[in-house]
Amino acid sequence: MLIAPILPLVGDELGIREGLLGTLVSAYSIMVGIFAVVSGPFSDRLGRRRILLMGAGIMTGALALHLLVTGYWSFMAVRVVAGVGGGVLSGAAVSFVGDYFSYERRGWATGWVMSGTAFGQILGIPAGVVLAGAFGFRIPFLMFAITMGATFALMLLRLPQPDVQRSEHPVTLRRAASDYLDMLRRPEISWASCAFFLMFLGVSLYVVYLPTWLEREVGATPNQIALLFLVGGVANVLVAPQAGRLSDRVGRKGIILTSAVGLAICMALTTLVVRDVWMAFPWFFLVMALVAMRIGPFSALLTALVRDNRRGSLLSLTVALGQVGFAAGGVLSGILYSSAGYGPLAGLAGASVLAMGLMVWYFVPEPGKDVEVDAGRRISSPTDPSPGPDSSSSEPVPHRAPRAPAGDEPYLVRER
Repeated sequence: MLIAPILPLVGDELGIREGLLGTLVSAYSIMVGIFAVVSGPFSDRLGRRRILLMGAGIMTGALALHLLVTGYWSFMAVRVVAGVGGGVLSGAAVSFVGDYFSYERRGWATGWVMSGTAFGQILGIPAGVVLAGAFGFRIPFLMFAITMGATFALMLLRLPQPDVQRSEHPVTLRRAASDYLDMLRRPEISWASCAFFLMFLGVSLYVVYLPTWLEREVGATPNQIALLFLVGGVANVLVAPQAGRLSDRVGRKGIILTSAVGLAICMALTTLVVRDVWMAFPWFFLVMALVAMRIGPFSALLTALVRDNRRGSLLSLTVALGQVGFAAGGVLSGILYSSAGYGPLAGLAGASVLAMGLMVWYFVPEPGKDVEVDAGRRISSPTDPSPGPDSSSSEPVPHRAPRAPAGDEPYLVRER
């Protein structure tokens, strides 16, 4: 999220031409996609906690390496390393929520997790942009290396391993490929993966060159760009938990579609509405609120499509395809911005997110609405030494996530 608002500064300091700046975003996204797929089966086998620790450690080192960049290729190299860490983290982070909370509370929980990202956006991105403007673009990465190191320590000391079934099979290339292909043969997972791709494609098309357009065409300053992302972070914090909680009560798909339609309209109208710098602030607030409105419910919906011992692989697969979409958006946005300007770019972004919402609405089933959901019984707790569910079962087995809020009942999704 920091790269987009400081891309003009990076280009000026390192002498990188405008059309290549988007590839610095794409390099990271491609590596996130590759290593999300690689780490997914290991997450199912070893547990989320170990994978999260590994990803945080790699990311800490990668962020520190940004201090050494001297040109386009060295910057590209450190973005690749950072992408490895991001890929290891991404699928396991959402899978952890799926492991720890029952389905009826995952919208609420995912909303709060996403609001943590938004708090980072509020505090980190404006500070990073201001520091980049004052001391050079390398300093914000040092700041984030320190905070990621603190994140590693927090995970090591406080993050539990959820008491859920893990995969009992050794991780091999053949088995991993077979598992991924088996999942993609299920239509609902194929459609959900395509929707995730389009969601990230649309966000990338819209965000990567938004700061550049605002600076070059509207007259925004770097400090105003920093304040803009702070406003977007506030929107995330205010909307994400509430949207997640609402989706627990009324269902995920209606909220996802509403968000997608509203976001498509707002994106397409950006260049018509934002004529002065001050207009960018309420408009970006609205855009980020709509983004936050769909992410939590969609992530919660994905966690229910497979059993516990396949969740890491599924979430890693969708994250990978999402990052491919973000990478494609980064490259495509550079081409379109250079040749046609930001208006067509924003229109294409809106079309992408609208297609995503329609895919989810028509083709991705929702527990309790499109598939049957039965209340299950508690079978384990953090102190219960009884073994986990039988991995040979063809049906998801109900489980009680450790430390789930009182009153939550475990769930069972029975596929028709």
